[in-house]
Amino acid sequence: MSDLQKTFNAEAGKNNRMLIISAIFLAIIMLLPFMWVIGLSFKANQELMMGTNSVFHPPYTIKNYLSILAASSVFGWVVNSLIVSIGITVGVLILSSLAGYAFARLEFPFRSVLFIIVLMGLAVPEQAVIIARHQIFSGFKMHNTYTALIVPSLAAPFGVFLMTQFFKAIPKEIDEAALLDNASRFKIFWKILLPLTFPAQATLGIFTFLAGWNDYWWPLISATKKGMKTLTIGLASSQANFAQSEGLGFLTAQAIFAAAPILIVYIIFQKYIVTAVSGAAVK
Repeated sequence: MSDLQKTFNAEAGKNNRMLIISAIFLAIIMLLPFMWVIGLSFKANQELMMGTNSVFHPPYTIKNYLSILAASSVFGWVVNSLIVSIGITVGVLILSSLAGYAFARLEFPFRSVLFIIVLMGLAVPEQAVIIARHQIFSGFKMHNTYTALIVPSLAAPFGVFLMTQFFKAIPKEIDEAALLDNASRFKIFWKILLPLTFPAQATLGIFTFLAGWNDYWWPLISATKKGMKTLTIGLASSQANFAQSEGLGFLTAQAIFAAAPILIVYIIFQKYIVTAVSGAAVK
């Protein structure tokens, strides 16, 4: 190995170490606010009323979390959020996969025009259609139902676009070989192509679940009965009732409680998010 090559390798190794150190430093900075909130959630509210600097030293307590669990409505809110989020996620994955396959693989009239119309949905904010949506569900007397909370979110232009691009990235020779073996279009879609898009489905599923879990605007309008409130609406209502009496520790504990399921889901499926976002398609 020449001296020039050794110098080059040493310089490359030094640059890699600097990148790793920089990434770790930035990650710590990004985590600091989250760690601060976690620390506040384990502190007694009486101490926090005197100053938040007590977060850096004991004693710590789980009383704030016990106060959340003591509320009989919390578990109902969690169940409602799970039903709504899972229902939205499953529906979006099914519809987006079918639409993406059709746009990427099938020939039908006005395909390009329809695809453009679908993408135009990305430019329409939810607030622009909220009145019409409210009137439609009011007319059918569907408010305060899981259907009303799930159905509006099934229109997912981004999901259709993502699945279309992934289906286009799969070589068409796979379809042709399957057709030669007398496989039907649905069999090709279900057993051959759909498994190859799992990274995209995992990414879309996580982002959809996250959006459904954190949604506040539509559940606030549609779920007016206490038994139909989702976790975001329920916690917001409890903050209005107990913020002054319970204090900052209770509020931060609520925030951690609401974020925990999303964090768990992300940790489990993070490798699929990285794969999809980096554009690594199955070949």
